[in-house]
Amino acid sequence: MQIKNHRKGGFTLVEIMIVVAIIGLLAAIAIPNFVKARTTAQKNACIQNLKQIDSAKEQWALENKKTEGTSTAGSESAINAFMKSAPACPGSGSYTYNAVGTSPSCSLSASNGHTL
Repeated sequence: MQIKNHRKGGFTLVEIMIVVAIIGLLAAIAIPNFVKARTTAQKNACIQNLKQIDSAKEQWALENKKTEGTSTAGSESAINAFMKSAPACPGSGSYTYNAVGTSPSCSLSASNGHTL
């Protein structure tokens, strides 16, 4: 009489646990890098927005014969007309246009380096 070894295909519990542990290890390494890359991208986008605001403010000042130190309070919509659209901080901050000749600022500048 011949004995046949019938083994059904599949993975053992140990093999599955090893795969799950490897995936967990890779996730533990990758997730902080994704968070850092996202933060850096938001900071760079904010700085580009500040550059656009500064350029639009300078164009507005030239066309309206405003001198250095002139307040831009209440003129944000007129300055935004020199851009395709009003920029918004990707980090949920808010922009302050400041006076002519002074760089615009972001409310997140102190905590996240969103400065021009």
